[in-house]
Amino acid sequence: MDNAIETRLSQLGVTLPPVPSPIGNYVPFVFSGNLLFLSGQGPRAADGSWLCGRVGDQISIDEAYQHARLVGIRLLAVAKAALGSLDRVRRVVKVLGFVNASPNFADHPAVINGCSDLFVEAFGEAGRHARSAVGVASLPHQIAVEIEAVLEIG
Repeated sequence: MDNAIETRLSQLGVTLPPVPSPIGNYVPFVFSGNLLFLSGQGPRAADGSWLCGRVGDQISIDEAYQHARLVGIRLLAVAKAALGSLDRVRRVVKVLGFVNASPNFADHPAVINGCSDLFVEAFGEAGRHARSAVGVASLPHQIAVEIEAVLEIG
């Protein structure tokens, strides 16, 4: 199988981490027809520790953007494990991002762009997707962002 997407990621300096184990009673991905549903992921540091903080008072938009990019990398790792090759991805269909935000924070899209920008860098036009960016009062382990995605596969 061709590995064009993984080559592109390598050129971007992106290394896919091991697939994380679920932290609850769910699976990391589910196939339905030609869609691959990826369960929500959170940001982890290289040592595996959670990257935490509330955006708007504990961490900056720029830091949260980087957290969202790391989550995108984790989502790609899950997709690769499910598919064998990211070249099977035909399109990123939908991204749903949650931002652990202070009550007055209002720039949720700028945070989730960390993941969206990565998907466009990796897949080009096929990486452009429908999306929601939602602020929430808290997330598991007090992480700053959680993101899930739906991919069309071939």
